[in-house]
Amino acid sequence: MNTQDAKRVLETALICAQAPLPLRELLALFDEQVGPDTVRSLLDELAGDWKGRGCELVALASGWRFQSRPEMREYLDRLNPEKPPRYSRAAMETLAIIAYRQPVTRGDIEDIRGVGVTTQIIKALEDRGWIETIGYRETAGRPALYATTRHFLDDLGLASLDQLPTVLSVDGGAALAEGMPAEQASLLDTAEPPTPAEPQDPAVDTEAEAPAPVSAESPPAIQSANA
Repeated sequence: MNTQDAKRVLETALICAQAPLPLRELLALFDEQVGPDTVRSLLDELAGDWKGRGCELVALASGWRFQSRPEMREYLDRLNPEKPPRYSRAAMETLAIIAYRQPVTRGDIEDIRGVGVTTQIIKALEDRGWIETIGYRETAGRPALYATTRHFLDDLGLASLDQLPTVLSVDGGAALAEGMPAEQASLLDTAEPPTPAEPQDPAVDTEAEAPAPVSAESPPAIQSANA
């Protein structure tokens, strides 16, 4: 198979895929006729071919996918004018703390926020696929350790935790919202709560205590749970 045909196969598979495709699945397309280095090179070529178009090929935590560019959001939203649910300030603070301080326990989150973390918030983030339990701390009660998932990084359009925006404080998850691609940002938008006329998603929490600021000292290194 020549490289041009191989590139067409990759392009077709990625356009038709419903989820990001990791390299091992892309290699399976060619039944060992094309090596991993060649596939990576073809992916880079494809990404270049799509520059300046409405969609782009990006590498995410769980694989490669085509996605619309942020500037296309204004037009695509007209096809689906219904607004997605907005997550509460408390939920976004909790998610931001887990993202930047992982792995953390519920007690760690409460110490940073200065208020309790409801079970509803944890469950909502787990149901959304953004956090998961990766183990238990060997202390009294063996509290669960939470970390973000590959799906969380995919939704932010990131390949690794190292690409998270740098922040010195956790303020309602604003840093995460600012780091989201346009088509995902509304999921994390906490600028205004949903109006009473809109149905409340179970993931939307009503807690509104002011957060306790995270120390401005250099944060500990993030240990990826998605390696």
